[in-house]
Amino acid sequence: MITFPKPTVEQFFRTYVITGFDVCPNEERLILSCNLDGSMNLWAMDLPDTYPYLFAHQDESCSFIKCDPKGRYVLAGFDRDGDENHQIYAIPYNGGLAKPLVTGDPENKYFFSDLSNDGERIYYMTSEENPSFMNARVRNLENGADTLLNIGEVSPTELAAVSDDESTFVYLRAFANTYVTGFVKKGEEMFDLTPDSKKVHVIFDPVFVAPNTIYFITNFDSEYNYVAKFDMNNREFSKVLSVEHESVKQLKFTKEKNTLYLVTENGVTDILYRYEMETEKLVKLSAPVDVIDQLKVSKSGNVYILGTNATTPHNIFCSKFGENWKQLTNNRVLGLSSEDMVEPEVVSYQSFDDMKIESLLFRAKPENDNGYTIFWPHGGPQAAEKKSFRSMFQCFLNRGYTIFAPNFRGSTGYGSSFVKMVEHDWGEGPRLDCAAGIEWLFNHNISQRDKLFLVGGSYGGYMTLLLHGRHSEYFKACVDIFGPSDLFTFVKSVPPHWKPIMDRWLGDPERDKERFKKDSPVTYLRSMTKPMLVIQGAEDPRVVKEESDNIVAKLQEEGRDVEYLVLENEGHGFSKKENEISVYKHMLNFLEKHQG
Repeated sequence: MITFPKPTVEQFFRTYVITGFDVCPNEERLILSCNLDGSMNLWAMDLPDTYPYLFAHQDESCSFIKCDPKGRYVLAGFDRDGDENHQIYAIPYNGGLAKPLVTGDPENKYFFSDLSNDGERIYYMTSEENPSFMNARVRNLENGADTLLNIGEVSPTELAAVSDDESTFVYLRAFANTYVTGFVKKGEEMFDLTPDSKKVHVIFDPVFVAPNTIYFITNFDSEYNYVAKFDMNNREFSKVLSVEHESVKQLKFTKEKNTLYLVTENGVTDILYRYEMETEKLVKLSAPVDVIDQLKVSKSGNVYILGTNATTPHNIFCSKFGENWKQLTNNRVLGLSSEDMVEPEVVSYQSFDDMKIESLLFRAKPENDNGYTIFWPHGGPQAAEKKSFRSMFQCFLNRGYTIFAPNFRGSTGYGSSFVKMVEHDWGEGPRLDCAAGIEWLFNHNISQRDKLFLVGGSYGGYMTLLLHGRHSEYFKACVDIFGPSDLFTFVKSVPPHWKPIMDRWLGDPERDKERFKKDSPVTYLRSMTKPMLVIQGAEDPRVVKEESDNIVAKLQEEGRDVEYLVLENEGHGFSKKENEISVYKHMLNFLEKHQG
């Protein structure tokens, strides 16, 4: 009888990433950003045919896709090797080579905001001449005229919505992830969307549902995000709809059907709703995925979503009015089904101060279990580990590792107070939440005290370094993926448009000197005694290479067992498939070497 070997690393990592999509106005073509050929490029499907073909070859990450309403071109944003300096390109409507459209100095950013209904004008944000706060501009595609609309002031400012007649604009001004105000600008008139812009709250996803009516998501005077309305005629703010203990995270409006679609988050899962504005009826829909990353609604009423489950990679689905879904892409793990994957358990534990911490526990299947556990602090920190597919998780589970991922304080999906708890407290409360989670693993016999590994990326990499430095007795070995090592140098090296929000998010290195020192992993260098693997993208603009260079050099000076893997053509993540496979092979070998 023929027998086959255990699935290889490549099988799990030959799944593809779909980062975004758009559907052409006639709905005959869907264009998606995907690494089908190993690098990020644009692919298309001529619906109802779902066979993908190469649409534009750029080999770079794509920040947006927008089809011309008259079928003449497609717009897209690309960066270079993960540097996140996205610029705007035009592609022939039937595909081909991308032509620079709104570009300039490669050190500048040009972010797409909106496209006029006739496809003649493109609205965008740029760091050119204003790197910290950003400016809003409009480019006439017919004659090339480029006009300044708004100069960002005080904090990074984003053009978020344009009225159909292009006379009124909605801007969002970010002071932190948890403090984003909104204002309307019409001619020389400016007015705030909420009654008190000095009160800490967020506003996002504004949309004009009528010439003088704006709907948007906010948590003004609320623990959870809801849908609000601003009536420009009488300058009146009002609450439209909310869902108890759920936060609205996406909002789309279809004028033709006078209907809103919204996605809410509740802990580790997302929920889709349809709101019929005429009857004020809210209908909960059955989505085919647990996590929805992108939502688009066509004029005909078709709903398209990009989403994932813990056991299924990202795919795109379509339905009429959010019911009876059809799967348009067939992204799957090579040779394996979702039944071969591990569905996580949703568990909770009490932290050091009795706060409830919800977590995902992925138990290795008994036939694979090697007895070791990986503790995974997520990135962000104002993000969350959700029921999303991670090739790394399923691959390592297949190799026998149980994985535990806590949503410590600062995580999204649990109310605004919980999210704010990480502000000015990167290294105390969240760290103690993690320590409590580790003890919970031991007390429930999920992990043995001599069989725990620590792996994290971005903020999770920072937490990996900090936990290693302050609680090294817990771990066999640690893997840091582009994590900040020194808060003093990190706060100075972030991109210019991040710097205005760092004070509220992290703090001031002079005013908060003692806390910065206490919460910097490098402070605990001599306690980092366990073997370590450090991974870094050379072009990372968020956590620059010097952050990893510094900690690796200091560990080497101390004679520690440390391996350093630098990816020369990557940024804050892996955009190239071969790099991703190489990294996780290296990581698996590292963990296996330090078993026993």
